[in-house]
Amino acid sequence: NSGEFSMQDAMRLAKSPVGEQLLAMLQKKDPNVLNQAMQQANEGNYDQVKDTMSALLHDKEIQNLLKQLGG
Repeated sequence: NSGEFSMQDAMRLAKSPVGEQLLAMLQKKDPNVLNQAMQQANEGNYDQVKDTMSALLHDKEIQNLLKQLGG
């Protein structure tokens, strides 16, 4: 494994109970950011996705969920 987070990884996590909870929390905190990131991902702009999501990923609740996911 290269250590890179792939779209397959993202889809697998999104379908897990903790992943669903994480997506719901992201949607609640800032739906515009999540929608923008999803559009960027659909276009294959994964570096932009990271930049777009970076502010939300510093949130303590979100970090706790990421830890549960192993991130």
